[in-house]
Amino acid sequence: MKTQVAIIGAGPAGLLLGHLLKAEGVDCVVIERQTPDYVLGRIRAGVLEQITVDLMARLGLDERLRAEGLVEEGFNLADGERLIRIDVANLTGQTVVVYGQTEITKDLMDAAPARGLPVIYGAEDVAVFDIETDAPYVTYTLDGAPQRIDARFIAGCDGFHGPSRKAIPASVAREYERVYPFGWLGILADVPPCNHELIYANHQRGFALASMRSHTRSRYYIDVPLTEKIEDWSDDRIWDELAIRLGPDAAANMTRGPSIEKSIAPLRSYVFEPMRHGSLLLCGDAAHIVPPTGAKGLNLAASDVHYAAHALTHYFKRADNDAIAGYSAKALARVWKSERFSWTLTKLMHRFPDDGPFERAMQVAELDYIASSTAAQMSIAENYVGLPV
Repeated sequence: MKTQVAIIGAGPAGLLLGHLLKAEGVDCVVIERQTPDYVLGRIRAGVLEQITVDLMARLGLDERLRAEGLVEEGFNLADGERLIRIDVANLTGQTVVVYGQTEITKDLMDAAPARGLPVIYGAEDVAVFDIETDAPYVTYTLDGAPQRIDARFIAGCDGFHGPSRKAIPASVAREYERVYPFGWLGILADVPPCNHELIYANHQRGFALASMRSHTRSRYYIDVPLTEKIEDWSDDRIWDELAIRLGPDAAANMTRGPSIEKSIAPLRSYVFEPMRHGSLLLCGDAAHIVPPTGAKGLNLAASDVHYAAHALTHYFKRADNDAIAGYSAKALARVWKSERFSWTLTKLMHRFPDDGPFERAMQVAELDYIASSTAAQMSIAENYVGLPV
């Protein structure tokens, strides 16, 4: 098989890139290791920046997003004694939308056949070759038979553990990583949220987050040591801990119910440079990971895809090499700013094991400053809604 762009990974990044390229008349194919059901079964983020909303609208795939997404005009930081509301809409003139990553993926997946976007599921042993030439190719096994796709470019949208990033020679690679000493224990339940806006809480027992996926489905998190096991956390134990950490006002409005999903996700900050080498472009988690505190993972992938689609379209439609050459630097400039915000908010709202009285006093001072400073709230708000692309 031959194509102009071979896209590895059929998560939201890969599917979004495929749709954008198809809309511009660029031939592409998406290759995915898992089944469609497995891809849709992954529970991920749910807060969308304007860049993600705009890309779905540009494709005309935002009907369900507009009908079911919850427009959020602000969010809250809690410190055990008060609720500091960040009025995002008034401070920036923008909003975010709560709409699950699974729903974005479903919208993109459902539209693929009608729009002529080929997606190959169940591709095993995917490997990338000759990325330093103008004729890279991808090999994989499908139903036991070896397959090959020849392309002009390969887009690695295959996540942190995929093969794309590993194809870049170590001699040109630079990796930056911070592994956090805790994970987020998440519970998803079909119950109304305790607040119409998100609450990030810093409590002496640890971090908590009250979020939602709809008016009737809630997503909550607490941070736990990495040694914790999910089987040791009953639903009742999680609800009890959330009630303590989120504070009495939130607890009074909390509706308890059976979990439909529970998991513990480790936290890390990670950046890989460069995001392009030869004929290979990296997008999303293949190039960077952010702690979920800043709600940046999916949105960073969307901005990568925005830059990549622009660069690839200009190459094929205008014979323009400059956009391809500049892709990595442009994407990384936004990546690092988002990494900074996610790291800062994580440090502010979590109790680290090695922190002492000084570090805690700094958190209190910072929260006091945020509570009393419009400038501080403006800075948080503009980062939360997403920096310009």
